[in-house]
Amino acid sequence: MDVSVDGLTGQVTVRYTDNDGKEKTVTDRLKLPSNVSNGMVITLLKNIRPDVPLTTLSMVAAAPKPRLVKLLISPEGEDSVSAGGSSHKATRYVVKVDIGGVAGVVAPLVGKQPQDTHIWILGGDAPSFAKSEGPLYGSGPIWRMELTSPDWHDH
Repeated sequence: MDVSVDGLTGQVTVRYTDNDGKEKTVTDRLKLPSNVSNGMVITLLKNIRPDVPLTTLSMVAAAPKPRLVKLLISPEGEDSVSAGGSSHKATRYVVKVDIGGVAGVVAPLVGKQPQDTHIWILGGDAPSFAKSEGPLYGSGPIWRMELTSPDWHDH
């Protein structure tokens, strides 16, 4: 699946292969809010203060019928990590997808609710990405991505 979003016009183009192997193209126009975060979630997370209890962003969900969903981002706690002999604290955020509407009510009942994603951000003057655990697409498997040098301390 290939999805492109024109942030100025709201035009969303989805190219995908259907179950019969036929290539399809769907073009739709969505009214996009100013906080659409496709491709920028980690960058935006580095700029969220960990004392803010809830941050809401919008995202165009990649699907044959594109839809606007909300990302509900909350700090979950801190974990200790060390790199280069120094100890650091990483804020752990949970990112929940709010599908909204009737589809949002039905999604958990039919197994279509995307799993939560957990993202760790190292704080300080130059916040940086440390680790992520979650699906890379709606019904995908859980992936863990992390920096190779830090040592994580279980608590």
